Amino acid sequence: MSTQIAIRLPDHMVSFLDQAVAQGKASSRAALVTSALEREMRRQAAETDASILREQGAADDLDALVDWTVHHTEVAD
Repeated sequence: MSTQIAIRLPDHMVSFLDQAVAQGKASSRAALVTSALEREMRRQAAETDASILREQGAADDLDALVDWTVHHTEVAD
């Protein structure tokens, strides 16, 4: 599902969108805006993940299993 919204952008940003579409870098203004928003959503999620790692550390309940597996298995070539 999608919702149509109206936004105001500075002229130079609209020119950028139009140029990207004209050069074939995006299929439409909406596609480029959507791509930029998805990238920002991923950046914010990564920032949140990094903050959690800083606060809690990287250790988890699988570390012991990984350590045991490294010392008790052989990989054939």
